[in-house]
Amino acid sequence: MILLALLVLLVLLLISVPVAATLIALGLFLDEFFSPFPLVRAMGDVLWSASDSFLLIAIPLFILLGEILVRTGIAKGTYRALESWLSWLPGGLLHANIGTATLFSATSGSSVATAATIGTVAIPQGKEMKYDPKLFTGSIAAGGTLGIMIPPSINLIVYGFLTETSIPQLFAAGLLPGLLLAVLFMAGTALLCLWRPSLGGPSTHHSWSERFSGLKHLVPVLTLFGIVVGSIYAGWATPTEAASLGVIGALLIALFMRKLSLGIIVEALDGTMRTTGMIMLIIIASYFLNFVLASTGVTRELAGFLESAGLGPYSTLMLVIVLYIVLGFFIETLSLMVITIPIVAPIVIALGFDPVWFGILLILLIEMALITPPVGLNLYVVQGVRQGGPFNDVMLGALPYVGFMFLMAIVLILFPSVAMYLPNLLRG
Repeated sequence: MILLALLVLLVLLLISVPVAATLIALGLFLDEFFSPFPLVRAMGDVLWSASDSFLLIAIPLFILLGEILVRTGIAKGTYRALESWLSWLPGGLLHANIGTATLFSATSGSSVATAATIGTVAIPQGKEMKYDPKLFTGSIAAGGTLGIMIPPSINLIVYGFLTETSIPQLFAAGLLPGLLLAVLFMAGTALLCLWRPSLGGPSTHHSWSERFSGLKHLVPVLTLFGIVVGSIYAGWATPTEAASLGVIGALLIALFMRKLSLGIIVEALDGTMRTTGMIMLIIIASYFLNFVLASTGVTRELAGFLESAGLGPYSTLMLVIVLYIVLGFFIETLSLMVITIPIVAPIVIALGFDPVWFGILLILLIEMALITPPVGLNLYVVQGVRQGGPFNDVMLGALPYVGFMFLMAIVLILFPSVAMYLPNLLRG
């Protein structure tokens, strides 16, 4: 039954059936042929219970926060400031791409928004300065993945919601690995460009006065990060309340900078509603599918298979990692999370792994899926912003960063304290 369910899922996705419709259709298919009871009668209750959560309100709020930053052009100033500080390194603007993505990730919570914003700002400058398009676009796609690791993160909220894990703990756990991954990206980029300078572009140097004068452009992003994350860990706000504070802060900053208009607000709200509708439909549909999977025994079959395999905890973990890597080639990342987490997470946690630590490892695997073809979402986002040129350039340019993510996954497994240091401090 497991193989048949996976086959039906892949077929529906390959013929471009929308993800939410695919999940509902698969649930109805399994209910019709494998369930002794008409589970469809419970659909209303399941769909309502999936959407009736105060925590999920944080998702549209964080999306709106990112939309405001994109529409008001705050990211452009951030890029210029980091360019003056980082573009002297081997690879030049590639480091500004990654650095800006890191800062923008600390406010947007979305990898797609991060990749789209940095791509819009950076790609015209890269073309003007004759950068090799492969590694340049690859660095933007990979830098965008940091949006789901560095808090606040919409994907971490989804993981916490599905596994009933503390969101503040997850946010704390994602900070150090996210920053370390950004440093690894930059170090790897510098080494690649030292080995083959043609992969990068010209390094530029700026005066100290230019660098220090540009720091004012970092203030909005750092202020919003302080408002959102600081209010959570100070105990002043829940993640949902912190997201609303972030939106208010973004509006006030944009108003102070005279970049806010009615048209921008309408565009931001429109983009927020579209993205939120997509995400919530997928979450709700996945809840129905997971209800059917549990009711028809698929969950028990998978758990029984793993138990009968006689594998130890780390061997089972390796099998789970391989499963996510393979599925990440074919299934969109949010869909992959909501389909698999209710099945896989209980098995991994029962083996003795910390749910917070596993959440960070899982997000790292999801980051890989964002830049691996054929459905790596960030690859398509960057190619769309690029408006021309072969798609192979973006795919090839992102490959080195997939390798860096593998290295980071090994670090997380060998040294769990990288992810658990800050959560353990919070636990006291």
